Amino acid sequence: MSADTDDPETLALSSAITVFVVGDCESAIELADRAAALNPNSFFAWNCRGWVHKAAGLPEEAIRCFERAIRISPVDPLLPLMLVGMGYAFIELRRFDEAIVAGKKALRQNASFSIAYRCLVAAFAHLGRDTEAHEATARMLELDPAFTTISAWTDRGGQSNSMLLIEGLRKAGLPE
Repeated sequence: MSADTDDPETLALSSAITVFVVGDCESAIELADRAAALNPNSFFAWNCRGWVHKAAGLPEEAIRCFERAIRISPVDPLLPLMLVGMGYAFIELRRFDEAIVAGKKALRQNASFSIAYRCLVAAFAHLGRDTEAHEATARMLELDPAFTTISAWTDRGGQSNSMLLIEGLRKAGLPE
């Protein structure tokens, strides 16, 4: 940041770090907004802005950001990450069916993307689709053996406003 405070990519990355590592949503939103304003055609800036808004508890704005990023770069290698971000935001809005669609789209792009399974686990659990939730849980844990408990995951940051996502993981039977 001290080398170039006007580089949209640097600002976008800094916004994600600020929200997920530092936990400062207000500063992260300012950085993400600035990145997108400096380069409104930056896929990366809109992707980061989406994650920042999702982490800040603003799922509607997060979805708008992810949708814009997808329009800018519909075949980007980071597409699965944006789709999962949208899925997580849909969960917080209780739009569980849309979260499942987003999670499945992410898996079509990258079948071993463990966080897409996390999205599916929570959405299936909220809908009472227990068999599918357990199947998604098994696959998630197979791909991400470091996921030991919900609390260990939330302690890594950025999940404080993901109450319905966390509740869905609990409903699916993941250890606390």
